[in-house]
Amino acid sequence: MQTAVGVFGGEGYTDRMDLLPLMVANAGNSGRSAISSLNCPPIIAVELCREHLGVHPCDKRRNISDYQFLFPAVDFSLIESDEDVLWQANVRETKEEVAARGMKFMNWLWTRKEKEIAIVTHSGFLFHTLTAFGNDCHPSVKIEICKHFANCELRSMVIVDRSMTGSDLPTTNYPGKIPPGPDLPSDVFNENSSEK
Repeated sequence: MQTAVGVFGGEGYTDRMDLLPLMVANAGNSGRSAISSLNCPPIIAVELCREHLGVHPCDKRRNISDYQFLFPAVDFSLIESDEDVLWQANVRETKEEVAARGMKFMNWLWTRKEKEIAIVTHSGFLFHTLTAFGNDCHPSVKIEICKHFANCELRSMVIVDRSMTGSDLPTTNYPGKIPPGPDLPSDVFNENSSEK
């Protein structure tokens, strides 16, 4: 969540009764000042959109009530349990289970009215989800979407439900910012990174 609020949040939050911060000051001992929700898109926490579940304590989430305190303007209403009921100490989710959960997430995306959605999550979740997705794509497209993500990598993708082509006009139009920097294809990014 810190990544999402850092990318889409506004500068310098000031206490206002009519505006909640996206992130409170020093969340997670970050040393950062509070981040404003002014002019940012809605941020919705979705339980399906998580890294591999189980065994590794770093993949267990905190209680939602803790997150609600740290990220007051984030919408947690879709998460059913305060405690992490999906993570198990002795059972690690398989790659196939991550992909199946990812496809459930993709199905949830199709229900959204927004036409432009940023997904901020872990690379493993994206890799396994996208590997299971797009089997009807051209092989070069499938290869591109199935590449591993670098840490904090930003990729733009257009995913079209062909059955919905031409249905509704876009409803996303917020005066926020587009993250800075080039949106390079994975192979160009990898070449540039290895040259450094």
